[in-house]
Amino acid sequence: MPENDQDIVIIKSDGLPTYHFAHVVDDHLMRTTLVTRSDEWIASIPLHLQLFYCMGFKVPKYAHTAPLEKAEDGSRRKLSKRKDPEAAVSYYTTEGIPKEALKEYLMNIANSNFETWRKQNPDKDMMKDFDFQINKMGVSGALFDMVKLLDVSKGVISRFTAEEVYDFSYNWAEKFDSELKEMLENKEYSLRVLGIERGNVKPRKDIAKWSDIKYIISYMYDDKFLPVKIEYEWQKITDKELIKDIVKTYFEEYYDENDDKQVWFDKMKDLAEKKGFAREVKEFKANPDSFPRSCWRY
Repeated sequence: MPENDQDIVIIKSDGLPTYHFAHVVDDHLMRTTLVTRSDEWIASIPLHLQLFYCMGFKVPKYAHTAPLEKAEDGSRRKLSKRKDPEAAVSYYTTEGIPKEALKEYLMNIANSNFETWRKQNPDKDMMKDFDFQINKMGVSGALFDMVKLLDVSKGVISRFTAEEVYDFSYNWAEKFDSELKEMLENKEYSLRVLGIERGNVKPRKDIAKWSDIKYIISYMYDDKFLPVKIEYEWQKITDKELIKDIVKTYFEEYYDENDDKQVWFDKMKDLAEKKGFAREVKEFKANPDSFPRSCWRY
């Protein structure tokens, strides 16, 4: 790049410094060794280098990265702190998305090899153990994907203990959801509810943010439970006698309250096979005409 040939303003008429002057002074006083900023500032490098030289300060290293982008009306634009709520930390606090999940997601889009590393090291601290490298950052703007962020958040929360989920959700509910706070007042019972399928090899991944919890666990609280009629669009058994027969066989031959979820699930497959239904979904999809038409619904 050519040397600076601009005669720029460094102190405005009201006495306040511009970004250029503030950058040099602040980063020198903070002993900054690496400045990481958006690539829109690349053109300012000659100016800032000259300011550092004139002040007699040691010049830091610079890294210019592509900004986060957002999809809108079929095109992409830079994520805006003025227009987009996702650009504000307060948005994630209000929604109840853990800071750990947001850090994990940002690392995921900052370094291309992080996702693989996380799968191989699910319990390691990324801030201490992951080898972040600037040269692995994408040169084009990464698309900010809320769906992906929530998916990452599910994985992060799945690694929390029931006690951690309770503490985080209760603290969030104190500020944002009085009904959830009331539900969680009975800590002993709530811990049992939140501990279901937690700590397993394949833990539950149904919670993406603390605001989800009320709707996920409300049926476990008698005063909140509301029976909901669910309509299945296919594979619904409509023969009442067949339903009675299946339930009767289940309780007489298969039910055992001591079964864990895998044993229970295997027994369901045994029962399905015994009654002439497909043991596996792939069997039904491969040859649907081989199984009872009473379970079909059009």
